[in-house]
Amino acid sequence: MVEIVSKAKSTFDISIKDAEELLAYCNSLGDPLPQKAEVFKRAGLVMALTAWETYVEDRIVEAVRQRSSVDTHAERFMFAKLEDELKRFHNPTSEKTRKLFLDYLEIDVSAGWRWSGVDPVMAREKLDALVKKSGDAVHRSKVLVAGSPQPHLVTKDHLKKSIRFIRELVDATEKALDKAK
Repeated sequence: MVEIVSKAKSTFDISIKDAEELLAYCNSLGDPLPQKAEVFKRAGLVMALTAWETYVEDRIVEAVRQRSSVDTHAERFMFAKLEDELKRFHNPTSEKTRKLFLDYLEIDVSAGWRWSGVDPVMAREKLDALVKKSGDAVHRSKVLVAGSPQPHLVTKDHLKKSIRFIRELVDATEKALDKAK
């Protein structure tokens, strides 16, 4: 059986490479990393979460279109509402993502967020923590305390694990949507 990859997943696979390239750059700087490299790790986390957000937005539109068969006023209205909602869809927490797919497809994709060593509750908690950390990486610049550098917000290991987690999350979301067909 040939696995059909969604367009959203294909776009995600390209987008996540930005975060992976930032991680590779950090890895090329050796250990310990220079203090100035912290910005690249923060940027990598932001790029990884941006790839997730774009995936969710693209995937919901793609799935709704697949389930629409005729061009009616009701469907045009629904697509206009979805488009409007996606303009405000920022910081894609587990609940925001869950609600989006429930509202438009009646599918709780978060219930399918399960893979080796991770259950849906853990996946939701981890996603929410990553969204928060990404927000901190964007909005909270690192401050010096008494002239001494503070611990990095994002370590190389954390960035590597975050990228892997988001890849697994996308795969689990794809499986949940395929299963619901």
